[in-house]
Amino acid sequence: MELLKKILDIALHIDKYLSAIILQYGIWTYAILFVVIFIETGFVVMPFLPGDSLLFAAGTFAALKALKIGWLLLILSVAAVLGDTVNYWVGRRLGPKVFSREDARFFKKEYLDRTHAFYEKHGGKTIIIARFVPIIRSFAPFVAGVGRMSYGRFLFFNVIGGVGWVLLLTGAGYFFGTLPVVKNNYSIAVLVIIAISTVPIGVEYFRNRRKKASGPSKDLA
Repeated sequence: MELLKKILDIALHIDKYLSAIILQYGIWTYAILFVVIFIETGFVVMPFLPGDSLLFAAGTFAALKALKIGWLLLILSVAAVLGDTVNYWVGRRLGPKVFSREDARFFKKEYLDRTHAFYEKHGGKTIIIARFVPIIRSFAPFVAGVGRMSYGRFLFFNVIGGVGWVLLLTGAGYFFGTLPVVKNNYSIAVLVIIAISTVPIGVEYFRNRRKKASGPSKDLA
């Protein structure tokens, strides 16, 4: 419970923690940010690390001239793409071992084949949308690897999603993070960012429900 409270405190007050890091480590802050984003996206067991809020805060400090926006965008984009790549290959290596038995009760090879078919058909959209959804962001590349999504296809959408995620969130911090209303209500701003981040998955969920609901009527017609 204490660990969860600490993580929540860091996520909601990332501006204060990042300020202390910049003051103490200077140029090494870029390396620290790289490692955090890489781990958050590269290890399926680390979805609780700050992602969206950290990018927003980094952009805010870039606007204050404490960090260089160009270096931030480059370094964090590389971290995001490399993180997902590692996550993908871990899933790809583990998948065949976990789903190797035909008679397994929970990890049936049939499930692996279905996952593979899904990611070949819808994987690109899933990889991009997942970038903007906390927790799911850490699982999507792993599942894509388990489902044996072709690496060339995965890499293409990984780069689009990773660079787009960094540009959008860091850019939002750069242009809006220094506004008085945001500076005076930073915790609320972070919560709003997290809430907005869940919108894509909600939209996709309701779209799929609508398709399923309208499916039978089209068949009858």
